[in-house]
Amino acid sequence: MGVILDKASRVPLYLQLTQVLVKKMNAGQYREYEKLPSERELCGMYELSRITVRQALQELEREGYIYKEHGKGTFVAPKSYNQRLVKLYSFTEEMKAMGKEPSTKVLSFQRLAVNERLAEKMGLDDQEDAYQVTRLRLADGEPLMYETSYLPARLFPNLTEKALTYRPMYDVFADDYQITVTKAVERFAATAVRAQEGAFLEMRENQPAMLIKRFAYQNKQLLEYTVSVARGDKFDYTVELT
Repeated sequence: MGVILDKASRVPLYLQLTQVLVKKMNAGQYREYEKLPSERELCGMYELSRITVRQALQELEREGYIYKEHGKGTFVAPKSYNQRLVKLYSFTEEMKAMGKEPSTKVLSFQRLAVNERLAEKMGLDDQEDAYQVTRLRLADGEPLMYETSYLPARLFPNLTEKALTYRPMYDVFADDYQITVTKAVERFAATAVRAQEGAFLEMRENQPAMLIKRFAYQNKQLLEYTVSVARGDKFDYTVELT
């Protein structure tokens, strides 16, 4: 038998039910990806109408606590990582601030000549050399972001894969080249995961994800152009407007 809700309360019953279910999720009684009781079962557990239960589940889905799979039921959603877009941030520092252990896997590292499209984006000459670095970013061993970065080779001579494997990129910039990021511009769009990205992110091909394009500068000099695919079920972003 579930908790008996207070039908005399001024708090609507559907909101009372959402609170009960959220508390159970937070307490670990319902774990990430675990299937919740059906609407009919919840009606019996809490002595509620089907309409009230459905309204509560819709509220939880809108808030990102649960998700539905057609023909299978309703499941507890994995917790997302919120990043506040009010200041420069690094993945490593953001994850540490959330109590997570960040790690990075360098999937590929090469020096190449940029094509006209990349040269225009980065303010480089056509066929100028740049490093292309593809990395997988993880928190507590869980893959979150698939990133491909382009770095002007003339700014970072003798850059190595090893340096980017064991240290955050911006630490390498600062410690090895005395170059610091003073400004970054990011652009967000919806995207679908490609097969190669999905293999590393543990997602199915064509699942929805967030596409982030980052331009990092020291004053007016572009230091980094990065295209990231972030798991849509793991990230949300807060923008503070003043």
